[in-house]
Amino acid sequence: MVNSLPKPAQETPKSSVKAIAKENILTPRFYTTDFEVAANLDLSAQHTELEAMLAEMRADYNRHHFVRDEAFEQSWDHLDGKTRQAFIDYLERSCVSEFSGFLLFKELSRKLKDRNPLLAEIFHLMARDEARHAGFLNKCMGDFNKSLDLGYITKARTYTFFPVEWILYTVYLSEKIGYWRYILIYRHLEQHPEHQFYPLFRYFESWCQDENRHGDIFKALLRSQPQLWNTWQSRLWSRFFLLTVFATHSLTVHERAGFYDALGLDATKFDEEVVRQTNATSLRAFPVVLNTEHPEFYPRLHKCAELNLQIGQIDASSQPKFLKTLRKLPLILSILGHLVRLYLIKPIDAEALRGTVQ
Repeated sequence: MVNSLPKPAQETPKSSVKAIAKENILTPRFYTTDFEVAANLDLSAQHTELEAMLAEMRADYNRHHFVRDEAFEQSWDHLDGKTRQAFIDYLERSCVSEFSGFLLFKELSRKLKDRNPLLAEIFHLMARDEARHAGFLNKCMGDFNKSLDLGYITKARTYTFFPVEWILYTVYLSEKIGYWRYILIYRHLEQHPEHQFYPLFRYFESWCQDENRHGDIFKALLRSQPQLWNTWQSRLWSRFFLLTVFATHSLTVHERAGFYDALGLDATKFDEEVVRQTNATSLRAFPVVLNTEHPEFYPRLHKCAELNLQIGQIDASSQPKFLKTLRKLPLILSILGHLVRLYLIKPIDAEALRGTVQ
Protein backbone atom coordinates (compact mmCIF):
# COMPACT_ATOMS: atom_id res chain seq x y z
CA MET A 1 0.00 0.00 0.00
CA VAL A 2 1.00 3.61 -0.50
CA ASN A 3 1.11 4.81 3.07
CA SER A 4 2.92 8.12 2.82
CA LEU A 5 2.48 11.32 0.89
CA PRO A 6 4.93 12.34 -1.84
CA LYS A 7 7.59 14.46 -0.19
CA PRO A 8 7.91 18.09 -1.21
CA ALA A 9 11.18 19.29 -2.61
CA GLN A 10 13.94 19.75 -0.07
CA GLU A 11 13.93 23.33 1.00
CA THR A 12 16.92 25.61 0.73
CA PRO A 13 17.24 28.78 2.80
CA LYS A 14 15.54 30.65 -0.02
CA SER A 15 12.72 28.19 -0.60
CA SER A 16 9.17 28.80 0.51
CA VAL A 17 5.93 26.88 0.64
CA LYS A 18 3.75 28.20 -2.15
CA ALA A 19 0.21 29.23 -1.32
CA ILE A 20 -1.98 27.05 -3.51
CA ALA A 21 -3.98 28.88 -6.12
CA LYS A 22 -7.55 29.73 -5.21
CA GLU A 23 -10.01 27.02 -6.21
CA ASN A 24 -12.25 27.78 -9.18
CA ILE A 25 -14.02 25.88 -11.94
CA LEU A 26 -10.74 25.31 -13.81
CA THR A 27 -8.50 24.16 -10.94
CA PRO A 28 -7.94 20.40 -10.57
CA ARG A 29 -10.60 18.83 -8.37
CA PHE A 30 -10.18 16.38 -5.50
CA TYR A 31 -12.70 13.55 -5.71
CA THR A 32 -14.32 10.96 -3.51
CA THR A 33 -16.84 8.31 -4.54
CA ASP A 34 -19.13 5.49 -3.40
CA PHE A 35 -16.63 2.84 -2.34
CA GLU A 36 -19.38 0.26 -1.77
CA VAL A 37 -20.45 0.49 -5.41
CA ALA A 38 -16.81 0.31 -6.55
CA ALA A 39 -16.23 -2.84 -4.49
CA ASN A 40 -19.19 -4.56 -6.13
CA LEU A 41 -18.31 -3.82 -9.76
CA ASP A 42 -18.64 -6.92 -11.94
CA LEU A 43 -15.39 -7.01 -13.92
CA SER A 44 -15.90 -10.39 -15.56
CA ALA A 45 -16.35 -8.97 -19.07
CA GLN A 46 -12.87 -7.42 -18.97
CA HIS A 47 -11.15 -9.68 -16.41
CA THR A 48 -8.53 -11.01 -18.84
CA GLU A 49 -7.61 -7.52 -20.03
CA LEU A 50 -7.37 -6.20 -16.48
CA GLU A 51 -5.14 -9.09 -15.41
CA ALA A 52 -2.82 -8.36 -18.34
CA MET A 53 -2.62 -4.68 -17.45
CA LEU A 54 -2.04 -5.53 -13.80
CA ALA A 55 0.97 -7.59 -14.90
CA GLU A 56 2.30 -4.53 -16.75
CA MET A 57 1.80 -2.38 -13.68
CA ARG A 58 3.64 -4.89 -11.50
CA ALA A 59 6.55 -4.87 -13.96
CA ASP A 60 6.89 -1.15 -13.19
CA TYR A 61 8.73 -0.16 -16.35
CA ASN A 62 9.23 3.39 -15.09
CA ARG A 63 10.63 2.50 -11.67
CA HIS A 64 14.03 4.03 -12.54
CA HIS A 65 12.68 6.87 -14.66
CA PHE A 66 11.87 9.53 -12.07
CA VAL A 67 15.43 10.23 -10.98
CA ARG A 68 16.77 13.75 -11.37
CA ASP A 69 20.03 13.90 -13.29
CA GLU A 70 22.82 16.47 -13.36
CA ALA A 71 20.87 18.67 -15.81
CA PHE A 72 18.79 19.90 -12.88
CA GLU A 73 21.86 20.98 -10.91
CA GLN A 74 22.04 24.58 -12.03
CA SER A 75 20.49 27.96 -11.41
CA TRP A 76 17.33 28.93 -13.26
CA ASP A 77 17.63 32.63 -12.58
CA HIS A 78 18.24 33.23 -16.28
CA LEU A 79 14.58 32.52 -17.11
CA ASP A 80 12.76 35.80 -17.63
CA GLY A 81 10.03 36.70 -15.15
CA LYS A 82 7.11 35.98 -17.49
CA THR A 83 8.37 32.54 -18.50
CA ARG A 84 9.34 31.71 -14.94
CA GLN A 85 5.90 32.54 -13.50
CA ALA A 86 4.05 30.77 -16.32
CA PHE A 87 6.15 27.65 -15.73
CA ILE A 88 5.66 27.72 -11.95
CA ASP A 89 1.89 27.96 -12.53
CA TYR A 90 2.10 25.00 -14.91
CA LEU A 91 4.08 22.96 -12.37
CA GLU A 92 1.61 23.78 -9.61
CA ARG A 93 -1.47 22.81 -11.60
CA SER A 94 0.20 19.62 -12.83
CA CYS A 95 1.38 18.68 -9.34
CA VAL A 96 -2.06 19.22 -7.80
CA SER A 97 -3.69 17.22 -10.61
CA GLU A 98 -1.33 14.27 -10.15
CA PHE A 99 -1.69 14.45 -6.37
CA SER A 100 -5.47 14.43 -6.70
CA GLY A 101 -5.22 11.17 -8.64
CA PHE A 102 -2.89 9.73 -6.01
CA LEU A 103 -5.34 10.45 -3.19
CA LEU A 104 -8.32 8.99 -5.05
CA PHE A 105 -6.49 5.83 -6.12
CA LYS A 106 -4.94 5.36 -2.68
CA GLU A 107 -8.33 5.56 -0.96
CA LEU A 108 -9.94 3.21 -3.50
CA SER A 109 -7.13 0.71 -2.94
CA ARG A 110 -7.52 0.91 0.83
CA LYS A 111 -11.32 0.56 0.79
CA LEU A 112 -11.35 -2.28 -1.77
CA LYS A 113 -8.48 -4.34 -0.36
CA ASP A 114 -10.67 -7.01 1.26
CA ARG A 115 -13.60 -6.74 -1.15
CA ASN A 116 -12.08 -6.66 -4.62
CA PRO A 117 -8.36 -7.61 -4.49
CA LEU A 118 -7.80 -7.28 -8.26
CA LEU A 119 -9.13 -3.75 -8.40
CA ALA A 120 -7.46 -2.84 -5.10
CA GLU A 121 -4.01 -3.80 -6.40
CA ILE A 122 -4.57 -1.94 -9.66
CA PHE A 123 -5.49 1.23 -7.78
CA HIS A 124 -2.55 0.74 -5.41
CA LEU A 125 -0.12 0.65 -8.33
CA MET A 126 -1.75 3.61 -10.05
CA ALA A 127 -1.43 5.55 -6.79
CA ARG A 128 2.28 4.66 -6.82
CA ASP A 129 2.64 6.21 -10.28
CA GLU A 130 0.71 9.36 -9.40
CA ALA A 131 2.75 9.81 -6.21
CA ARG A 132 5.96 9.69 -8.24
CA HIS A 133 4.61 12.25 -10.68
CA ALA A 134 3.46 14.65 -7.96
CA GLY A 135 6.69 14.30 -6.00
CA PHE A 136 8.83 14.86 -9.08
CA LEU A 137 6.87 17.96 -10.05
CA ASN A 138 7.12 19.33 -6.52
CA LYS A 139 10.90 18.89 -6.61
CA CYS A 140 10.91 20.83 -9.88
CA MET A 141 9.09 23.64 -8.10
CA GLY A 142 11.86 23.51 -5.52
CA ASP A 143 14.29 24.56 -8.25
CA PHE A 144 12.37 27.83 -8.33
CA ASN A 145 12.43 28.16 -4.53
CA LYS A 146 8.81 27.07 -4.21
CA SER A 147 7.06 23.92 -3.05
CA LEU A 148 3.56 22.73 -2.23
CA ASP A 149 2.66 21.44 1.22
CA LEU A 150 0.91 18.33 -0.03
CA GLY A 151 -0.02 17.22 3.48
CA TYR A 152 -1.82 20.50 4.10
CA ILE A 153 -3.55 20.33 0.72
CA THR A 154 -4.85 16.86 1.61
CA LYS A 155 -6.73 18.31 4.57
CA ALA A 156 -7.62 21.76 3.27
CA ARG A 157 -8.85 21.00 -0.23
CA THR A 158 -12.56 20.62 -0.95
CA TYR A 159 -13.51 17.08 -1.99
CA THR A 160 -16.17 16.63 -4.66
CA PHE A 161 -18.36 13.51 -4.61
CA PHE A 162 -18.71 11.76 -7.96
CA PRO A 163 -20.63 8.51 -8.48
CA VAL A 164 -18.38 5.64 -9.60
CA GLU A 165 -19.80 5.87 -13.12
CA TRP A 166 -18.72 9.51 -13.42
CA ILE A 167 -15.29 8.64 -12.03
CA LEU A 168 -14.82 6.07 -14.78
CA TYR A 169 -15.72 8.55 -17.51
CA THR A 170 -13.71 11.48 -16.16
CA VAL A 171 -10.56 9.66 -15.06
CA TYR A 172 -10.39 7.88 -18.42
CA LEU A 173 -10.51 11.24 -20.18
CA SER A 174 -8.11 12.86 -17.71
CA GLU A 175 -5.48 10.18 -18.28
CA LYS A 176 -5.85 10.15 -22.06
CA ILE A 177 -5.82 13.92 -22.46
CA GLY A 178 -2.79 13.96 -20.16
CA TYR A 179 -1.07 11.48 -22.44
CA TRP A 180 -1.67 13.63 -25.50
CA ARG A 181 -0.51 16.81 -23.75
CA TYR A 182 2.75 15.19 -22.66
CA ILE A 183 3.56 13.39 -25.91
CA LEU A 184 2.79 16.37 -28.14
CA ILE A 185 5.03 18.64 -26.08
CA TYR A 186 7.77 15.98 -26.11
CA ARG A 187 7.58 15.51 -29.90
CA HIS A 188 7.57 19.26 -30.50
CA LEU A 189 10.69 19.76 -28.36
CA GLU A 190 12.43 16.86 -30.11
CA GLN A 191 12.09 18.87 -33.30
CA HIS A 192 12.78 22.24 -31.64
CA PRO A 193 15.32 21.62 -28.84
CA GLU A 194 16.06 25.34 -28.67
CA HIS A 195 12.78 25.76 -26.75
CA GLN A 196 13.58 23.08 -24.16
CA PHE A 197 14.29 25.54 -21.36
CA TYR A 198 14.08 23.01 -18.50
CA PRO A 199 15.02 19.29 -18.28
CA LEU A 200 11.57 18.13 -17.08
CA PHE A 201 10.35 17.93 -20.66
CA ARG A 202 12.90 15.22 -21.51
CA TYR A 203 11.01 12.92 -19.11
CA PHE A 204 7.68 13.28 -20.87
CA GLU A 205 7.99 10.35 -23.31
CA SER A 206 8.19 7.65 -20.63
CA TRP A 207 6.08 9.69 -18.23
CA CYS A 208 3.13 9.80 -20.62
CA GLN A 209 3.16 6.01 -20.89
CA ASP A 210 1.94 5.93 -17.28
CA GLU A 211 -0.96 8.14 -18.32
CA ASN A 212 -1.69 5.96 -21.32
CA ARG A 213 -1.61 2.76 -19.25
CA HIS A 214 -3.91 4.25 -16.63
CA GLY A 215 -6.30 5.33 -19.36
CA ASP A 216 -6.34 1.82 -20.81
CA ILE A 217 -7.20 0.43 -17.38
CA PHE A 218 -10.13 2.82 -17.08
CA LYS A 219 -11.20 1.94 -20.60
CA ALA A 220 -11.41 -1.72 -19.51
CA LEU A 221 -13.32 -0.75 -16.38
CA LEU A 222 -15.73 1.34 -18.41
CA ARG A 223 -16.29 -1.38 -21.02
CA SER A 224 -16.89 -3.92 -18.24
CA GLN A 225 -20.06 -1.98 -17.35
CA PRO A 226 -22.62 -2.19 -20.21
CA GLN A 227 -24.72 0.60 -18.69
CA LEU A 228 -21.83 2.97 -19.41
CA TRP A 229 -21.79 2.37 -23.17
CA ASN A 230 -24.87 0.41 -24.21
CA THR A 231 -27.74 2.72 -23.23
CA TRP A 232 -29.16 5.99 -24.50
CA GLN A 233 -28.23 7.63 -21.19
CA SER A 234 -24.59 6.61 -21.62
CA ARG A 235 -24.53 8.35 -24.99
CA LEU A 236 -25.69 11.59 -23.40
CA TRP A 237 -23.23 11.30 -20.52
CA SER A 238 -20.34 10.52 -22.86
CA ARG A 239 -20.98 13.69 -24.85
CA PHE A 240 -21.32 15.70 -21.65
CA PHE A 241 -18.01 14.54 -20.14
CA LEU A 242 -16.12 14.86 -23.42
CA LEU A 243 -17.34 18.43 -23.85
CA THR A 244 -16.67 19.31 -20.22
CA VAL A 245 -13.09 18.03 -20.35
CA PHE A 246 -12.38 19.63 -23.72
CA ALA A 247 -13.84 22.99 -22.69
CA THR A 248 -11.83 22.97 -19.46
CA HIS A 249 -8.68 22.14 -21.42
CA SER A 250 -9.28 24.91 -23.95
CA LEU A 251 -9.96 27.54 -21.30
CA THR A 252 -6.93 26.48 -19.26
CA VAL A 253 -4.53 26.38 -22.23
CA HIS A 254 -5.53 29.86 -23.35
CA GLU A 255 -5.24 31.19 -19.79
CA ARG A 256 -1.65 29.92 -19.81
CA ALA A 257 -0.71 30.88 -23.35
CA GLY A 258 2.55 32.38 -22.05
CA PHE A 259 3.80 28.96 -21.04
CA TYR A 260 3.13 27.52 -24.49
CA ASP A 261 4.73 30.57 -26.10
CA ALA A 262 7.89 29.81 -24.10
CA LEU A 263 7.86 26.29 -25.59
CA GLY A 264 7.48 27.66 -29.09
CA LEU A 265 3.93 26.32 -29.34
CA ASP A 266 0.84 28.11 -30.55
CA ALA A 267 -1.67 27.65 -27.71
CA THR A 268 -4.69 27.49 -30.02
CA LYS A 269 -3.17 24.92 -32.38
CA PHE A 270 -1.88 22.87 -29.46
CA ASP A 271 -5.32 22.90 -27.85
CA GLU A 272 -6.97 21.77 -31.09
CA GLU A 273 -4.55 18.89 -31.60
CA VAL A 274 -4.88 17.64 -28.02
CA VAL A 275 -8.68 17.71 -28.26
CA ARG A 276 -8.68 16.08 -31.69
CA GLN A 277 -6.40 13.23 -30.65
CA THR A 278 -8.16 12.63 -27.30
CA ASN A 279 -11.52 12.55 -29.03
CA ALA A 280 -10.24 10.01 -31.58
CA THR A 281 -8.75 7.86 -28.81
CA SER A 282 -12.10 7.94 -26.96
CA LEU A 283 -13.71 6.06 -29.87
CA ARG A 284 -12.23 2.95 -28.23
CA ALA A 285 -14.08 3.44 -24.96
CA PHE A 286 -17.18 5.62 -25.37
CA PRO A 287 -20.39 4.84 -27.28
CA VAL A 288 -20.24 8.22 -29.03
CA VAL A 289 -17.64 10.96 -29.40
CA LEU A 290 -17.87 14.59 -30.47
CA ASN A 291 -17.60 15.69 -34.08
CA THR A 292 -14.50 17.85 -33.77
CA GLU A 293 -14.43 18.33 -37.55
CA HIS A 294 -17.76 20.16 -37.57
CA PRO A 295 -17.14 23.71 -38.84
CA GLU A 296 -18.59 25.24 -35.65
CA PHE A 297 -16.68 23.07 -33.17
CA TYR A 298 -13.36 24.84 -32.68
CA PRO A 299 -14.63 28.39 -33.33
CA ARG A 300 -17.19 28.00 -30.54
CA LEU A 301 -14.68 26.32 -28.22
CA HIS A 302 -12.17 29.10 -28.76
CA LYS A 303 -14.86 31.74 -28.31
CA CYS A 304 -15.46 30.25 -24.86
CA ALA A 305 -11.74 30.66 -24.15
CA GLU A 306 -11.82 34.31 -25.26
CA LEU A 307 -14.82 35.02 -23.06
CA ASN A 308 -13.11 33.34 -20.13
CA LEU A 309 -10.08 35.62 -20.58
CA GLN A 310 -12.41 38.60 -20.42
CA ILE A 311 -13.86 37.23 -17.19
CA GLY A 312 -10.33 36.94 -15.83
CA GLN A 313 -9.64 40.58 -16.66
CA ILE A 314 -12.79 41.63 -14.81
CA ASP A 315 -11.79 39.52 -11.79
CA ALA A 316 -8.37 41.18 -11.77
CA SER A 317 -9.84 44.69 -11.76
CA SER A 318 -10.31 46.76 -8.62
CA GLN A 319 -14.05 47.23 -9.13
CA PRO A 320 -16.55 46.33 -6.40
CA LYS A 321 -17.55 42.67 -6.26
CA PHE A 322 -21.19 43.29 -7.21
CA LEU A 323 -20.14 45.23 -10.31
CA LYS A 324 -17.75 42.46 -11.32
CA THR A 325 -20.59 39.97 -11.01
CA LEU A 326 -22.88 42.08 -13.19
CA ARG A 327 -20.19 42.44 -15.85
CA LYS A 328 -19.33 38.73 -15.81
CA LEU A 329 -22.90 37.43 -16.00
CA PRO A 330 -23.49 38.00 -19.75
CA LEU A 331 -20.08 36.51 -20.52
CA ILE A 332 -20.84 33.40 -18.45
CA LEU A 333 -24.22 33.02 -20.15
CA SER A 334 -22.55 33.38 -23.53
CA ILE A 335 -20.08 30.61 -22.66
CA LEU A 336 -22.96 28.37 -21.60
CA GLY A 337 -24.75 29.16 -24.86
CA HIS A 338 -21.75 28.11 -26.93
CA LEU A 339 -21.37 24.90 -24.90
CA VAL A 340 -25.04 24.00 -25.42
CA ARG A 341 -24.63 24.52 -29.17
CA LEU A 342 -21.53 22.32 -29.12
CA TYR A 343 -23.38 19.63 -27.17
CA LEU A 344 -26.18 19.61 -29.75
CA ILE A 345 -23.85 18.96 -32.70
CA LYS A 346 -24.62 15.44 -33.94
CA PRO A 347 -22.00 13.12 -32.42
CA ILE A 348 -20.05 10.30 -34.06
CA ASP A 349 -21.45 6.83 -33.31
CA ALA A 350 -18.45 4.92 -31.94
CA GLU A 351 -20.38 1.66 -31.53
CA ALA A 352 -21.20 1.66 -35.24
CA LEU A 353 -17.46 1.96 -35.92
CA ARG A 354 -16.46 -0.56 -33.25
CA GLY A 355 -15.28 -3.16 -35.73
CA THR A 356 -12.97 -0.67 -37.42
CA VAL A 357 -11.54 1.08 -34.34
CA GLN A 358 -8.44 -0.55 -32.87
